[in-house]
Amino acid sequence: MYVEDLKRGSNKDIGPKDIFEMGSKKAYAGIMIPKRYIWYFVFALMAGIVLLLAIVIRSDHPEAVRRQLEETPRPADLMSLQTTQVHLYFSDRNNQFLMAEERVLKSPQSPEFFARSIVEALIKGPQQGLARTIPTQTAVRAVYLTPEGICYVDLTSGVAENHPGGIKSELLSIYSIVNSLVLNVTEIESVKILINGNESMTLAGHIDLQIPIKANMLLIR
Repeated sequence: MYVEDLKRGSNKDIGPKDIFEMGSKKAYAGIMIPKRYIWYFVFALMAGIVLLLAIVIRSDHPEAVRRQLEETPRPADLMSLQTTQVHLYFSDRNNQFLMAEERVLKSPQSPEFFARSIVEALIKGPQQGLARTIPTQTAVRAVYLTPEGICYVDLTSGVAENHPGGIKSELLSIYSIVNSLVLNVTEIESVKILINGNESMTLAGHIDLQIPIKANMLLIR
């Protein structure tokens, strides 16, 4: 009956395809969705997929950044390096004065990186029978050189926590660093030692660290 009604309302022949399309429209006339809403749905679905992917990628991001930082060369590695003979100052066996030990170190163009390599060599200790002046648990956090020639050396707390104590040992520890830097790096006039990024009153309770320290030649033998 429905097909006959369709034929009577139309001047053209009605084929099977037309009958299917008209029947579908009649059957779903009550729930037909405007075209713009379909596009809204598609866009919302795509946005959801993108957001999900972002969350998954973000969960791995810290580890990926860490790996990238580990693989990135340090600035000192990127500069042209040459070797320079330096004098590192360690304590004598009786812990009374400083003695120079000759070393050949790589010296990058930046005086800050050169200073860092000197302090790291001091931490590793002597090689020719002298005594160490800095605890092995110490590490260099940062080195910064001001235009006025003040070199800030930031060390980890191990330098204070593992120090043997005593005014003479403290004096030699401080001037081991100061003399080794001032007498080897032309740009450095004085040294200020920081611990864990903070200004410290002393290293082991005796020597004032609140002001920059100049080299002391009287301690050298």
